[in-house]
Amino acid sequence: MAAVTAAKENILRRIRKALSNPVPLPFPNSEGGQSLYTPAQDDNAIVFAEEFTKLQGKFAFCIDEKDLQAQIQLLIQEKGWKNIYCKEEKLIATFGLEAGEDLAGCDVSITGCEYLVARTGSIVMSAAQESGRTTSVYAPIHICIAYNSQLVFDVKEALVFLKEKYTDNFPSFITFATGPSRTADIEKTLVTGVHGPKEVYCFLVES
Repeated sequence: MAAVTAAKENILRRIRKALSNPVPLPFPNSEGGQSLYTPAQDDNAIVFAEEFTKLQGKFAFCIDEKDLQAQIQLLIQEKGWKNIYCKEEKLIATFGLEAGEDLAGCDVSITGCEYLVARTGSIVMSAAQESGRTTSVYAPIHICIAYNSQLVFDVKEALVFLKEKYTDNFPSFITFATGPSRTADIEKTLVTGVHGPKEVYCFLVES
């Protein structure tokens, strides 16, 4: 017992000594003050489109809201979607939707987003949106409507802008959706749509 106590005291003494003489940080620029990723030479919209489609996302560019409306309506007709779930009043008005209330039984959900992260091809959403926490997860197909002004290069920028936007009323839930839901079994067989939407569309509006 005495040996254990002596060993413990020895360890504590060494810790106290180390704390009184801290070792200088070997890499002072590694504390998060600088981005690890150099911004791409291409426009953020191009980078996002490339990364998003690599992850099996389906990307469409719209020159304005009129073009957006035409493309969305055409897609709905081509796919034969009848039960469309949407909680965002602006989107319902824009597309003249008869949005259903049954999320579990819908064909597709349509939401906006907070930001798009170009480097990772991610859609950033929060609980502060009218669509809430579950709309983009439970629907079998998710359509996201975003605007050029919502594009950022990296995750850090998205988080900084969210903090500035919501100040003292920060959303209780932030999600980074990166393509359709994907999972792999023990044999490394990739399956989509198990824990979320099997298809994700992003319509990016220029203005």
